[in-house]
Amino acid sequence: MASFTEKEEALVKSSWEDLTKNFSHHSIRFYALLLEILPAAKDMFPFLKDANEVPKNNPQLEAQAMKVFKLTLESAIQLREKGDIVIEDATLKQMSSVHVQKGVIDSHFEALREAMLKTIKEGVGAKWNEELGNAWAKAYDVLSAKIKKGMKNA
Repeated sequence: MASFTEKEEALVKSSWEDLTKNFSHHSIRFYALLLEILPAAKDMFPFLKDANEVPKNNPQLEAQAMKVFKLTLESAIQLREKGDIVIEDATLKQMSSVHVQKGVIDSHFEALREAMLKTIKEGVGAKWNEELGNAWAKAYDVLSAKIKKGMKNA
């Protein structure tokens, strides 16, 4: 499994702190970027389906974005501590079946990854560097690989 250094974990954690200062804004931006990259994603989220633009002040949207970013943050921490990501079987089964039900394919994971990294880059501003982006990307890649594997078994 991918090794994760203390520095990589620290980069993810500190940038997470920056993002949470204005997460409401960043969650809207995240979905706006995702729809730019993958317009078809609109039909996969109930809070986007009938909207002409990404809704502001939508608790469902913010909660879903929080889930994506927080799972990736937790993945970084687990990679550092355990060298792997452990997702409870029930949680993995539930996540995997939702992804299968929504028709998620590999390119969707790539689009989400790109939107997440762009959101982080904008959110941290001058603190952004390649090492920071690579740390988030590595954590996300291992997490998405687990979900994809779960989808094959769903």
